[in-house]
Amino acid sequence: MSNPGEADLTPITSLRQLAEWFAKGSKPASQWGIGTEHEKFGFYHSDLSPPPYAPGAERAGGIRALLEGLQAKGWEPILDNGNPIGLTRGKASISLEPGGQFELSGAPLADLHAGWDELKNHLDETRDVAGPLGMGFAPLGFHPLAKREEMPWMPKGRYAIMRNYMPRVGSMGLDMMLRTCTVQVNLDFGDEADMVEKLRVSLALQPIATALFANSPFAEGKPNGLRTLRGRVWTETDPDRTGIPAVVFEQGFGFERFVQHVLDVPMYFIMREGRWIDCAGASFRRFMAEGLPGHPGVEATMGDWADHVTTVFTDVRLKRFLEMRGADAGSPEMLHALPAFWTGLLYNDAAQKAAANLVRDWPVAEIQALRVAVPERALETPFRGRTVREVAADAVAIARDGLRARGLGEEVYLAPLEEIVASGETQADRWLRLCREEWGGDVSRIFKAAAAA
Repeated sequence: MSNPGEADLTPITSLRQLAEWFAKGSKPASQWGIGTEHEKFGFYHSDLSPPPYAPGAERAGGIRALLEGLQAKGWEPILDNGNPIGLTRGKASISLEPGGQFELSGAPLADLHAGWDELKNHLDETRDVAGPLGMGFAPLGFHPLAKREEMPWMPKGRYAIMRNYMPRVGSMGLDMMLRTCTVQVNLDFGDEADMVEKLRVSLALQPIATALFANSPFAEGKPNGLRTLRGRVWTETDPDRTGIPAVVFEQGFGFERFVQHVLDVPMYFIMREGRWIDCAGASFRRFMAEGLPGHPGVEATMGDWADHVTTVFTDVRLKRFLEMRGADAGSPEMLHALPAFWTGLLYNDAAQKAAANLVRDWPVAEIQALRVAVPERALETPFRGRTVREVAADAVAIARDGLRARGLGEEVYLAPLEEIVASGETQADRWLRLCREEWGGDVSRIFKAAAAA
């Protein structure tokens, strides 16, 4: 594979060039895909500790051994300074989050049935390789046992730069890197107008999704007082690059206005000659105009821009597609309910219009405040004279109508969300009930109960 940042060495000559980079993601509806990404925590069955990259002679297994074992199933390695830090197979990839969270970035697929098959196959393959290594994997929103200092670090160059920068801009950035897991879906847009409507709708509804998928009520072996600690972590990570940007809701918003926003998101790094260059906190706008201080002759390229866009961590990220980022990882059924929810809302014209109508009069300040509020009470959170649970019921019903209109029988994958809306019990509420009623307060039992691989 090409090194990040060096895949496209085209010089940047205008802001319009950057806007056109986003616009090239536009596709006719017949070519829209559904790409799901999810992360999960590894653990040793013997003591539930998080596996390091390479444990050494004192212990078998580890993340590197897992990556090497999966190569026998047709995956090709991705290297960073000679270390395998990911895998590719076709249009899918496997990558490592900073604390060893194991991530599948699925291929863009035509329908949700293909996505369910992809998820099951990935979990089966991971289980086949991880089991003999004494390891398992559990998709949860926040690590329920380990302290921050007990989490390993993966040998990826970009993570070292982020590790140094995060404490300068937020109190929980390192927790985000090491102790959280999410599930995301990547969806396409038809043109600029379609992108704008999809982005506004999905940003407005992202706090609703955060509540529906809440699955991180424990930390360091005890209840943490929240339904989604992962959701809270993201409010204390880095205000320059996270959250729900008000600019999206401004009149006249489009690709060019988004470029202006991203230019002022502080940089992390660029890559040259296979080496990461730390420029954390620097301005991409100034990099374009003046070069990089201390690195004469280094000019901004389109590859640098593509890398920089990946460091914008808003609740919905615009790249050459839209990436929904507001949900905790969960059970396999919940992992797949996330793409079902957003596909239903955004891949049918009538459903998208209904969703847009649902959020039409929500001021952006109230949406931002809801994002801060939902980690504690999730579905019970009051919002505009209702509860989030009531709003979620409306959104799930629209999604069902959207999937039914596609005519593929995909609405079956919304069943877990319909059950949550009907009962009012999120994944987090269920874990808290089990811990109180059946586990005798032993939070460690969640690993066996939640293990998916």
